[in-house]
Amino acid sequence: MGFAPKEVKELVERFERNIETYKRQGYNEAQVRREFIEPFFEALGWDVANKQGYAEPYKDVIHEDAIKVGGGTKAPDYCFRIGGTRKFFLEAKKPAVDIGGDKEPAYQLRRYAWSAKLALSILTDFEELAVYDCQVKPQHTDPPNTARILHINYKDYVGRWGEISQIFSKEEVLKGSFDRFAVKGKGKRGTSTVDKEFLGEIEGWRRNLATHIARQNRELGAGEVNFAVQRTIDRILFLRMCEDRGIEPYAQLMAIKNGRGVYRRLGELFEKADAKYNSGLFYFKQEKGRNEQPDELTLGLTVPDEPVSWILHNLYYPQSPYEFSVLPAEILGNVYEQFLGKVIRITPGRVVKIEDKPEVKKAGGVYYTPEYIVDYIVKNTVGKLCEDKTPKEISKLRIVDPACGSGSFLLGAYTYLLNYHRDWYRDNEPEKYTKQIYQGRGGKWYLTITEKKRILIDNIYGVDIDYQAVEVTKLSLLLKVLDGENQETIGQTYKMFHERALPDLGNNIKCGNSLIGTDFYEMPESQNLTDEDKKRINAFDWEKEFAEIFSGKNPGFDGVIGNPPWGATFEHEEKIYLRQKFSNAHVRTPESFNYFIAKAINVCRGIVGMIIPNSFLKQYEFWKTRKILVETCGIEIVCNLGDNIFTKVSAPSCIIVFKTHSQIARSAVLDLRTIPRDEIPESLYNPIYINYHYCPVKSLES
Repeated sequence: MGFAPKEVKELVERFERNIETYKRQGYNEAQVRREFIEPFFEALGWDVANKQGYAEPYKDVIHEDAIKVGGGTKAPDYCFRIGGTRKFFLEAKKPAVDIGGDKEPAYQLRRYAWSAKLALSILTDFEELAVYDCQVKPQHTDPPNTARILHINYKDYVGRWGEISQIFSKEEVLKGSFDRFAVKGKGKRGTSTVDKEFLGEIEGWRRNLATHIARQNRELGAGEVNFAVQRTIDRILFLRMCEDRGIEPYAQLMAIKNGRGVYRRLGELFEKADAKYNSGLFYFKQEKGRNEQPDELTLGLTVPDEPVSWILHNLYYPQSPYEFSVLPAEILGNVYEQFLGKVIRITPGRVVKIEDKPEVKKAGGVYYTPEYIVDYIVKNTVGKLCEDKTPKEISKLRIVDPACGSGSFLLGAYTYLLNYHRDWYRDNEPEKYTKQIYQGRGGKWYLTITEKKRILIDNIYGVDIDYQAVEVTKLSLLLKVLDGENQETIGQTYKMFHERALPDLGNNIKCGNSLIGTDFYEMPESQNLTDEDKKRINAFDWEKEFAEIFSGKNPGFDGVIGNPPWGATFEHEEKIYLRQKFSNAHVRTPESFNYFIAKAINVCRGIVGMIIPNSFLKQYEFWKTRKILVETCGIEIVCNLGDNIFTKVSAPSCIIVFKTHSQIARSAVLDLRTIPRDEIPESLYNPIYINYHYCPVKSLES
């Protein structure tokens, strides 16, 4: 694409002839988009108008609805994608705007792209085209040329067409030129990822809030301070994200930051949210039929205005570089996974200390599972369970992550189920399913919020020993329920069905120790445990907590997915219990991930998919568990990923997918250790790169 096509030359000539008209205030953004910008990118090979008729998840270009929320911010005008994955945003302005000299449009675009973790994005009014390196953290005071790596006038489009097309044409993006160009900016001064910055931000909130709460409420222990701080941050973030999505009135949190009694007025806002959302996140008074205990602590705390006002002030444009409407769920999960790796400790002098949790310190950090690994496991587990099934049949499926952490696997499973249901209803006489699906702007199909809630309650389950992780998992799933909703749709749901907007997940996502049951307390070694010991161990009875799932003729979950803990620390009495409970899997050394595999087999009647250390494939310590898999399960996939899958941690890993209680004795063995790291996501799906071997399962060494 070295020479500019005829259409581009004609666009430039027409703009030149009428430039004075186009630069008047009366010529608006919608006109320049339709008459110049869209044809320009069609010449670069993008199906801007979706002439090929692709379904929503596979469109080249998403035209955002440009929902106005306070302060003039809105969704990006265009999102260019490959295979449903965002590559870059384009923000359009009318030619009357001075793109080269006005800092506001550049800051707006950079906030969108940086928050979405995109490397590059474009700002254009057709008269000028500016490309920004969006790995550089945006600041409101930045001049318009900050992080601008290309700035081209329309008169140069024809002459520089080769340069433009080599980066932004669809053909070159598919070939990897865009990614190679973007990578050049990584690591240079000023670059900082949104997850790293956001983590630093909320860690600052935690320290500040904890210090003031511990000082003003001296009767509270460290556990209560941790709870109060976590819940307050979760609630603020939830409401702020709802604002940027058009679900809550914009700047309602900002409105309470001035004046006295900020925390009290914030609590009043939380109580209103309880009436609206029905989520355990906002649950302050006991209600019939709910098993969770309400939060009777946080609203009565004494908290000075300063720390709360500081948080709220930094959540808004122009101070905040974050655009919450485009912040991906996996970014929030990554941030929270790291955030939950630390805990608040209070010294006898009421000084707040933030420390690594013991298990995190031992493991050398927090392992956050990359999104492509989650997607691959979900596709090969939940996807297999859903194949050729109707929504009615799928409603009986139960998927669990027994160590759900911040919820990345459950969010991946829920997203898959939402997409599957939407497409099924759309393709099977949607007029019959008006309570499940509706058609919105531009002909796009959406699941109703009632249907999204039903799918979540019917299909998604999780357990984690850390109550903070449980709450974060709930938060991530609830935000997913609200995707695509606004004040109008939520109001209609309440009016028509008398339902609050969100489901109560107390029966689905539970806090407990997946490996240690309540029979642990019957052991002689457990008789001298203190209340603090029992709280730490947090024994969990699967059959009692999920009684409905473990009753009937075919008890158990249909799918188990996740990234179980590796190398968790156990006390002496716990080791004794685990050796006895998992005698069929234990060899010499207690290893948590090995026990989780055995537990998955125990609670699952269908398919299991996990990422675990690749030492499992050959080490003597795990021969018993391998023997169980070979003799009683059908191994579907063994994928050796090698090193460096997890950020900042070299932890050789593998994916294993198997059916429990199956007679199948064949497996697909994938070895990706020789593949460059940046090619692994594609390699997982592309048989050209994968060395497939169909072989007997017994080739796994025992």
